[in-house]
Amino acid sequence: MTEKKEKKEKKRKGNGWLNSILGGDILANDVFRKQWKLMVLVMVLILFYIDNRYSCQQQLIELDKLKVELTDVKYDALTRSSELMEKSRQSKIQEYIESKQSDLEIATTPPYLIK
Repeated sequence: MTEKKEKKEKKRKGNGWLNSILGGDILANDVFRKQWKLMVLVMVLILFYIDNRYSCQQQLIELDKLKVELTDVKYDALTRSSELMEKSRQSKIQEYIESKQSDLEIATTPPYLIK
């Protein structure tokens, strides 16, 4: 019966560090009592680091979305500009006026320059 008790004691001693961490006994240790402020500071800095990294990643994702949207808007503006150039040509305007059977005519004399 003593052998069983000795094995149990050895098993407890082998897992002593795990039991002290999980049980909270490690916090009563002198090293931890003396350095608790430093450990709290390190934990706070770790939390700031994690938050900073997360916010950076979110900003990069948003930046990528905005870049894609910007290229889409640029292509749309280019398309609209080319359509406007096509519709504002003199030949297109003349065809439009003729199709509407308007009394407007193309000027045969150049415009006057008023000084």
